[in-house]
Amino acid sequence: MADPELEAIRARRMAELQQQMGGGSSTDEQQQKQEESRARQEEMKNSILVQVLDQAARARLNSIALVKPEKAKMVENMLCQMATQGQLPGKIGEEQLKSLLEQVSMQTAKKTTVKFDRRRMNLDDSDDDY
Repeated sequence: MADPELEAIRARRMAELQQQMGGGSSTDEQQQKQEESRARQEEMKNSILVQVLDQAARARLNSIALVKPEKAKMVENMLCQMATQGQLPGKIGEEQLKSLLEQVSMQTAKKTTVKFDRRRMNLDDSDDDY
């Protein structure tokens, strides 16, 4: 390998490294922007929920969020969507929130069944071999 070829390879490698180092800072900036946008969205959602829910309903939703965060997120998103579309006449009380929670539960409910095969238990004759 001649010296000019070696220098060209070194120059390409150096350019790649510089690009990676420069790209790392832009990735950090992108992550920071994404975090800021998530924070803004969360703040908007919280302000909408404060306007839409009364105190008792808000407390119930917060306690549900502790136990089942995915269910609480679904209800929060549904409430925000209803509020932005103008489907909510006023503040939602605890009873109305309960009915919304029941609707979400019915949509996400999965039936689980347990089936016992008792015949296997009777066919096991390992004790009779002695």
